[in-house]
Amino acid sequence: MLAILILAACALLVDRLTPAEPPVSGRARISDGDSFHLGDERIRLLGIDAPELDQTCADAQGRDWTCGRRAREKLVALVAGKSPLCQPDGHDRFGRILATCSVNGHDLGAQMVEAGLAISSDDYGHEESAARSAKRGLWAGTFDSPRSWRDRHGREAETNAGWDWLPRFLR
Repeated sequence: MLAILILAACALLVDRLTPAEPPVSGRARISDGDSFHLGDERIRLLGIDAPELDQTCADAQGRDWTCGRRAREKLVALVAGKSPLCQPDGHDRFGRILATCSVNGHDLGAQMVEAGLAISSDDYGHEESAARSAKRGLWAGTFDSPRSWRDRHGREAETNAGWDWLPRFLR
């Protein structure tokens, strides 16, 4: 038992002494509603999950709308030629940097959730409650959670999102 306590204390000490990754910043190329590139770095906004680019949702009247594209458009508008400042907090299973990012001091994840164009995966409960109450974005109708949608459409939906427009653009 003492050995377990000593190991736990050592792990805590190492965690406290490990310096945080330095922030990253630069011109953003938006992939979808929760991920983008800063130079060669792939960034995934921490604490949110936005609809996939090809995902559709239903409005209050049951009509389909392109919620995934709308989420991407919102993130494009929030960044609008500015350079996001991102504080990394690890990597996801695809090698993307998980980060909390802001533009001019405004948290991008919070803004996406508050607009109703992303759901909180844990950090933005207050913003999600406000969006739900106001029936903004996804909360105005019905939708599959982005995770459920990806599970039905495969990993391709997440890893290829943001680049399917390229062949159409080059025609």
